[in-house]
Amino acid sequence: GQRDEEEEQHSLETFTFYLSEPLSKERVEAFSDGVYAIVATLLICDICEDNVADPRDVQEKFHGSLLEALSEYGPNYLAYFGSFVTIGLLWFVHHSLFLYVIKTTRLMGLLNTFSLAFIGGLPLAYQLTSEFAEKSHNEIEAIQVSCVITFFASIFQFAIWTTALLHERETLHPFARYGGKEHAFMFAKLALYPCVSLGAFFLTCLLSEFSTAVFHLMQIVIPFAFLALRIFVRISLAVIKSVMSLSRQKVVLLEEEEACLSPSETLS
Repeated sequence: GQRDEEEEQHSLETFTFYLSEPLSKERVEAFSDGVYAIVATLLICDICEDNVADPRDVQEKFHGSLLEALSEYGPNYLAYFGSFVTIGLLWFVHHSLFLYVIKTTRLMGLLNTFSLAFIGGLPLAYQLTSEFAEKSHNEIEAIQVSCVITFFASIFQFAIWTTALLHERETLHPFARYGGKEHAFMFAKLALYPCVSLGAFFLTCLLSEFSTAVFHLMQIVIPFAFLALRIFVRISLAVIKSVMSLSRQKVVLLEEEEACLSPSETLS
């Protein structure tokens, strides 16, 4: 009986307010996947509600041509695919991050919740950017809001990575720790969306006439940037390793030459 009471007291003591306390990794991933799935579903619901041609309009305005009727909503579909790609890539980064996280803490769960809160705002970003075709007066503000939502959704993911690095021996896989094989690539992958969205925000402030082009260019470039990051990081790491190996070989050769010289020659 005393052991049961001690175990109950110990289990109750674990429910503290310390942010470094462990948190179930499976629960965090399951909740995150559910939010990403719901947000992606809301995008297609918005498409089906407002951006589908009415059969009467197809017959009267477009002479029965469905392709011409759908082409009228082309910019809205482009905004949908851009928003869906953003959600998909942010989910991919989230999956890659938690693939190397072996232990989550309450602080990491809190930061993940903040990130998901802004992920839930991406349908709002889609509704704003779908108005580009109408040349609305608040076009620049809509782009800036979309950039802000994307920035905060991704910067909190980067904050999770930074928090995990503080206790990397307990929270991260050895491959992703500082100096590990995947550390440089994870850093570049997590920093890509915050840097690009922040850069697009300031470009729209400076180049207001080209704000729409800048935003669409951001959506097009980022998927290819993920592919280029892997190649760039691999090449840079290979160059660093080759330079380090050459420097080590020079040091070894100098040591061998000094070992072959006589004591009088080394003194001279």
